[in-house]
Amino acid sequence: MTPPSGWHELRLEVSRDDADPWSDALLDAGALSVQAEDADAESPDEQPQYGEPGMPASAASTVTGWRRTVLAALVDASADPEAVLADAAAALGRVAPPVLEVRFVADQDWVRLTQSQFEPIPIGERLVITPSWHATDNATRIEIVLDPGLAFGTGSHPTTRLCLQWLERRLPAGATVIDYGCGSGILAIAAARLGAASVVGVDIDPQALVATRDNAARNRVEVEVRASADERPPPADVVVANILSSPLKLLAPVLVDLVRPGGALVLSGVLERQVDEVSAAYAPRLALSVAGLSDGWACLAGTKPR
Repeated sequence: MTPPSGWHELRLEVSRDDADPWSDALLDAGALSVQAEDADAESPDEQPQYGEPGMPASAASTVTGWRRTVLAALVDASADPEAVLADAAAALGRVAPPVLEVRFVADQDWVRLTQSQFEPIPIGERLVITPSWHATDNATRIEIVLDPGLAFGTGSHPTTRLCLQWLERRLPAGATVIDYGCGSGILAIAAARLGAASVVGVDIDPQALVATRDNAARNRVEVEVRASADERPPPADVVVANILSSPLKLLAPVLVDLVRPGGALVLSGVLERQVDEVSAAYAPRLALSVAGLSDGWACLAGTKPR
């Protein structure tokens, strides 16, 4: 008979000083892995380890483990977890500690399980952000295929959605666009898919530049990629920046200069309570107003005087 696909998890409690010897003995006896946990986790007796926030350094430096430690040992489904524990006890010459639990952990398609957490995200009336495993060549919406990755921007965050909604409603056909702080390239790609004549993505993070370039190729659009230290692109009809309030304030002169006279500046990554201070940073040269609100975040937009 074919054994079920998966593992047995054997859980037992030991003292702080016994955690390492029992872990080693279990591994030598055939356990595939052993994980140590605080038996008092999420209780008033939970013990933080060295370096955890809020713990005085003088006290933390003396902590070398948990007073009461739970060991969780994974054993192959075809093996007997109790026998593995007995072999470990024999090797140590000690009585086995009481078993708290033995449970079966079924094998799964972990890739599929992870992917199931990411579904297509409709944006406004025309856009949909779709992971590659859901790509369908959507006939009713403009589909942007984008997988979660190292660079920020999958369309799930309110700040990204607010920018996408502005682009969907307000981007002029044939406009030139700069996505400053492009991250994954989602806004640059959306602008290209919505009919922009040319799009430039700018970022300080080399990983973001790689992600934007790769995602643009996947979506069969052209996006020129530049590092923020490179020569600035010519002023554009629309400049969008989805960053955070502090860099947006510092970058105000640069971002305004990148907008051509009569062009639009769109900013996000701003909390509602930060609207006035961010707007004030741009007020001398460009008046901003709230273009959208979502879950405590604001999108600001304004037109540069001719």
